[in-house]
Amino acid sequence: MSTLKEICSGLPLNPLPPNQGRDPNVPHAPIRTPNLTAEEERLALRNALRYFPPSHHATLAPEFAQELRQYGHIYMYRFCPTLRMRAYPIDQYPCHTRQAAAMMLMIMNNLDPAVAQFPQELVTYGGNGQVFSNWAQFRLVMHYLSEMTEEQTLVMYSGHPMGLFPSLPSSPRAIITNGMVIPNYSSRDQYEKMFALGVSMYGQMTAGSYCYIGPQGIVHGTMLTVLNAGRRYLGSDDLRGRVFVTSGLGGMSGAQAKAAVIAGCVSVIAEVDEAPLRKRHEQGWLMEVTSSLDQCIKRIREAKSAKTPLSLGYHGNVVDLWERILLEFERTGELLVDLGSDQTSLHNPYNGGYYPVQLSFHQANQFMSTDPDRFRNVVQESLRRQIKAINKLADAGMHFWDYGNAFLLEAQRAGAEVQKVGGGATEFRYPSYVQHIMGDIFSLGFGPFRWVCTSGDPRDLAVTDNIAATVLEEMSANVPDRVKQQYNDNIRWIREAGKHKMVVGSQARILYSDQKGRVSIALAINQAVADGNVSAPVVISRDHHDVSGTDSPFRETSNVYDGSVFCADMAVQNFVGDAFRGATWVALHNGGGVGWGEVINGGFGLVLDGSDEAAKRARLMLNWDVSNGVARRCWSGNSNAYETIQRTMEENRQLHVTMPFPVQDEHVLDRALQG
Repeated sequence: MSTLKEICSGLPLNPLPPNQGRDPNVPHAPIRTPNLTAEEERLALRNALRYFPPSHHATLAPEFAQELRQYGHIYMYRFCPTLRMRAYPIDQYPCHTRQAAAMMLMIMNNLDPAVAQFPQELVTYGGNGQVFSNWAQFRLVMHYLSEMTEEQTLVMYSGHPMGLFPSLPSSPRAIITNGMVIPNYSSRDQYEKMFALGVSMYGQMTAGSYCYIGPQGIVHGTMLTVLNAGRRYLGSDDLRGRVFVTSGLGGMSGAQAKAAVIAGCVSVIAEVDEAPLRKRHEQGWLMEVTSSLDQCIKRIREAKSAKTPLSLGYHGNVVDLWERILLEFERTGELLVDLGSDQTSLHNPYNGGYYPVQLSFHQANQFMSTDPDRFRNVVQESLRRQIKAINKLADAGMHFWDYGNAFLLEAQRAGAEVQKVGGGATEFRYPSYVQHIMGDIFSLGFGPFRWVCTSGDPRDLAVTDNIAATVLEEMSANVPDRVKQQYNDNIRWIREAGKHKMVVGSQARILYSDQKGRVSIALAINQAVADGNVSAPVVISRDHHDVSGTDSPFRETSNVYDGSVFCADMAVQNFVGDAFRGATWVALHNGGGVGWGEVINGGFGLVLDGSDEAAKRARLMLNWDVSNGVARRCWSGNSNAYETIQRTMEENRQLHVTMPFPVQDEHVLDRALQG
C-alpha cells in the first residue's frame, strides 16, 4: 500500500510499480473512439513516453499501445496509486505551504471512489470530466505541490504540469487551463483526437479545477430549481403530491433524488446503469428502486394521492418511462406528471452520455465503439422518440425545462420537434432552467458558493454551517423582498443541511448567496479559523455554474438577449480578475455542462487560513467575482441586474459600472431604419 509521502515523491521508476491493470470493482469510463490514423497512434505513444526515461520505454510502450487500442486513451493504469484516494486532513500532506496542501486535498477528493464517477480513468463526473489525462500527471502534480514554496506557481496545461515557475507570494499558487483550443478547431471530433494524443483535456467544470464536492454541490441548486419551478409554473412552492419526472443518477444528476425529496415532491428518476442507481440507494438518497414500469405508475399514484415525498429510481430507459406515462394519459385521461426535465450527459451523446432506448446498456456500450456511425443514428432516433412523448405530455399540461445538459440542442440536431417559432438562436420550444428559473437569481448576484473544511472534522463543518446561517439571518432583515426570499430559502437549507446527511467525500457545504453574503460568510469563517473555533484552514470556492464564471449560450447566459450570448469576455475576465485579486488557484476551461466548444467557464479556490492577508484577498476577490457578472447582465438589459449593481455601487464608492440607457420609444428605431 502506497503512502501520501510516496505519492508525493514523483514518478516511481526504480523499480516500476507492477501493472495491476483496471480494477474490476469500480465503474469504468466507456471506450473512447478517437479514430486515430497510424501516424497519430504513433504520436500518442511518443507523447505518453516522454514522461519517462528511455530505459523504461521498451517496457511501457507495449502496454500504453494496448491501452490506446483497447480503451481509446492512455491512462497509464500501472501508475494508479494503491493508496485509498480521499481527502486526508490537511496536516497529513508533506509540503512546505498549506496552500499547496489544500490543493492536494481537493485533488484527492475529486478522485475519491465515493465521489468520482470513473476513478481509475480520472473522471470525476459527467462521463468525461477529467481531473488529469493520465496517472503520471497526477503523480507529478502531487510532487510539485509537495515541493512548492510561496514564491512559486504551478502551471497546468490541460492536465499536464508544465512546471513550477517563480512568482510572488501574492500570486496564485496554481494557474489551470483546460481545453484552450483555437476556436476553428474546437469541434467534438477534434477533441477526441487531441485527448487521445494527450495534448488537451475536457475538465468539465469543477473536475479540472479540483473543486468538486460530490453530488451535494448540485443537490442545493437542483432543490432551488425544483422549488422555483413550482413557484413559476404551478403557482406554489408547496410541492406535496406534485410529480417530477427526469433521468440520470450519475455524478451530477445523482443529486436529483435527494433534491426532489427536500423540495417535498414525488420524483421518478430513470437510470440505465445499475451501478450509480445502487450507489444512490445505498447512500440513502434514493428511497426506492424498481425495474418495473407497472410499479412506477403504481407508486406515482400512491405517493401523489398521499402527498408524501418520494424518490423512486427506475432501472430502465427514460424513453420507456415517458412513453408509458403518455400511454396512461391516453388510456385514462390522467396526467401523472407535473414537472419534467432530463439530466443525461448529452454534452457527450455518442460516448456514454446518452443511452438509446432501442439497445440494452451493454449493447450500447459495445456499439458506441464497434459501430459508431450506426450508434449515432440510433441515439438520434431515440431522442426523437423521447421528444415526441414529452411534447404530447406538455400539450396536456406538463411543464418541461432543459437542464442545461444540451438535451434540446442535441434533440434539435437529431431532427426532433423542439424549435420555437420566432425564437432566437438559443431558444427552443421549452426554456432552459436559466431562462425561466435560475437566470433571475443569477442576476440578483446569487450563485453556488461553497467551502471545504480541510481538517476533515465534521465538527468544523457544523461550526461553519452555523456561521453561514447566522450571517444570512442578520443580513436578511435589510434586503428587498425578492432578495429576502432567496435568503430565506438558503437559511432553511443550511439549518437543515446536517440533518439531510449530504456530505460525500470532503467535509464541504454549499449554499446560494449574493455578493454581500459571500464576503460576509468568508470573513466570518476566516475569523473563526483565527480564533481557533475552526481547527484548520477552510477552502472557499464556487461552482463554475455561477453569476460570472461561465459564458454558456445554452445554459448560464441563455437569458442574455443583446446579441452577446456567444461572447466569452465575462468568463475570461473573471479568471484573470480572480487571479490578481487573491485567489489561491484559478482555472479556465473550454466546455463544461453543455459540451466541448459550447462553453467557456472558470473557477477558483481560496484558502482562508485565519490571517489578515486571507481576509483582504477574500474581500477583494469575492466582490469582483460576483460584480463582474452582474455588470455584464445589467449591460445586456436585465432589470434585476441593473437594480443589483446600482445598490452595489451605492455601497462601494470605488465601483463605477457603465450603465445602459434603454430605448424608450421603439418608433425611433423604426424611423431610423426606414430612412
